[in-house]
Amino acid sequence: MSSVKNAGQLSRRQILAAAGFIGLATLTGCGSGDDGGDSKDLSKKRDGAMKEYRAGQRFKATKPLSFSVLHNNNPVYPMKNGWLFWKELAKRTGITLEPVAVPLVDYEKKRSVLIGSGDAPFLIPKTYHPSEVAFVSSGAVLPVSDYVHLMPNFRDKVRKWKLEPELDSIRQSDGKFYLLPGLHERVRSGYSMALRTDVLDRLGLSRPGTWDEVHEVFKAIKEEYPDRYPFSDRWSKNTPYPAAALFSYLGQAHGVRAGWTYDNISWDAKAQTFAFTGATDAFRQMIEYVRKLVAEKLVDPESFTQTDDEAAQKLLAEKSFAISANPQVLVQEYRYNLQKQVKGAKIEMIPVPLGPAGPVVMGGARLENGVMISSKALKSDSFVAMMQFVDWLWYSDEGQRFARWGVEGVTYTRSGGQYRIKDGISLMGSDPDAPKDLQKDYGFYNGVFAYGGSWELVSSMFGPDEKKFQDVMARREQTPIAPAHPLQSFEQEQASLWETPLRDHVTQNTLKFALGERPLSDWDAYVTELKAKNMQQFVDLHNKAYERFKKENG
Repeated sequence: MSSVKNAGQLSRRQILAAAGFIGLATLTGCGSGDDGGDSKDLSKKRDGAMKEYRAGQRFKATKPLSFSVLHNNNPVYPMKNGWLFWKELAKRTGITLEPVAVPLVDYEKKRSVLIGSGDAPFLIPKTYHPSEVAFVSSGAVLPVSDYVHLMPNFRDKVRKWKLEPELDSIRQSDGKFYLLPGLHERVRSGYSMALRTDVLDRLGLSRPGTWDEVHEVFKAIKEEYPDRYPFSDRWSKNTPYPAAALFSYLGQAHGVRAGWTYDNISWDAKAQTFAFTGATDAFRQMIEYVRKLVAEKLVDPESFTQTDDEAAQKLLAEKSFAISANPQVLVQEYRYNLQKQVKGAKIEMIPVPLGPAGPVVMGGARLENGVMISSKALKSDSFVAMMQFVDWLWYSDEGQRFARWGVEGVTYTRSGGQYRIKDGISLMGSDPDAPKDLQKDYGFYNGVFAYGGSWELVSSMFGPDEKKFQDVMARREQTPIAPAHPLQSFEQEQASLWETPLRDHVTQNTLKFALGERPLSDWDAYVTELKAKNMQQFVDLHNKAYERFKKENG
């Protein structure tokens, strides 16, 4: 057991609140994890649990049980009660899941209402950090780090893949974490730019590898098609951030979180301190780049306000030649429709072009959205069985393979580590004419259950395009992961009052600067406005929390 500095002067509870110690105790199993009051009584909550449950072993309840789960109902594959997923899961584990279906567009709002009213299901998946923080002070969700000693597969993957720093980054002021995140062996990148490569080839242009080269390629396309915009983008609706995907991967190239990944607070590894993201030089340089593209009419200004359909229609009508993509929409939407509409059209998603930060991906990206556990679940006699089940389905190799691929011999075959979807079944558009679809008709590869895993498993679902893309992205270095800096409850309340006005001001002015509605010479005035909205106090709060946590942990 590792010792903690000045341990002799601390109470046992204070020692266990030290993140490093908890990391060792709960993740290597040298602590019982029963320091909390409620968890002492787990011997009375073992109804249906396996006596000996180990990593790599299938969980099977000793009696039939059912647990409620919040189900994010994706319109691409609407939930069906008759899915093979539910039936096979019950057959293998003895667990029947009772889904509470919530439409994708209302998911976060409905989740908050259910948790606030005390009506939340036991299992609350599809939760992105730091969304769980809002439910910590009320005690509505469990400090799941107290119970990972019941989860051998979770602990095994954290240890093997050295994920302790990532877990430390989501701990709260009590040293505990309240979200069981998806765990990845390697970073998987999601979004980049897709380009009409047949147009590039015809114009004698190479695939751009840097953002400076993107600018040159766009200029060349504009010369050829002066009445059109080379780039017209999507993912600006149903998101608080305009051009959310573009800013996410462009921000990454500048070493800064933006778009979907935006966070008001950033870790400055050189200065060893936290800074306000929307006021950093890197954030300003990112905006300057977009402003240049818009000013030169290389980017459609409607990119920041139009619907996804409008953006896609411009691509299909050849009013634009580049658009943000992920591997699924590239194949199922862009390529499929372009090939039907535009003779000889070819489109590829390029690795994220490099910028000032060099070949990087954002740190902490090996954690994915995860599962919160309602505090009500701890009162259940079958709590231990539920945690064993969660561990098997979301964290075991077998459970993850089942959630992704389904039933061997029925939905897929496997030979020598190679997976193949069965004939007559389509996987993310692999066979548009197939009578069945793995997601829609069987319920597998559902974002509620299928995420995280070994690189072998995650990459088993890559098509040729994604494999090429991910192989390049996986070689890039993660930016430094922000150290633990949990706020105490009263600080959290104060920070939350400042958080939204600051974020909104950054979002609104990012758009104004990009569109030229506000000159970049106003940058200092914009930073002064942020200061008037308590930017410095907000940053100071986080740095104070960091220093305090560091001191308490030696």
